[in-house]
Amino acid sequence: MAEYVQDVWSTEVREIMPGFRGHFVHSEHTTHVFWDVDEGASVPDHSHPHEQIVNMLEGTIELVVDGTSHVLSAGDVLVIEGGQVHGGTACTACKILDVFSPVREEYR
Repeated sequence: MAEYVQDVWSTEVREIMPGFRGHFVHSEHTTHVFWDVDEGASVPDHSHPHEQIVNMLEGTIELVVDGTSHVLSAGDVLVIEGGQVHGGTACTACKILDVFSPVREEYR
């Protein structure tokens, strides 16, 4: 795949679930999602085969992974292995960069 520069803010914003609005960038092997999350927005418990790396840019979110609670704030990074059950709620408005491997085809 050729290298390229993409202005992530010019990509379409999609609200995947209530309160989670994302800009999506895909490479050959990864999906990057730049999320704007509303305070109080929740993602239900779920799992997927993709590794997910949660990079907190702003705000605070509580994520529960396989029953263990993690309160993340700006500068924190959480690695979620494929298959782990996880979900959570934004304690404040958040900006998050999620990186998934392999590509999340359903997000294309």
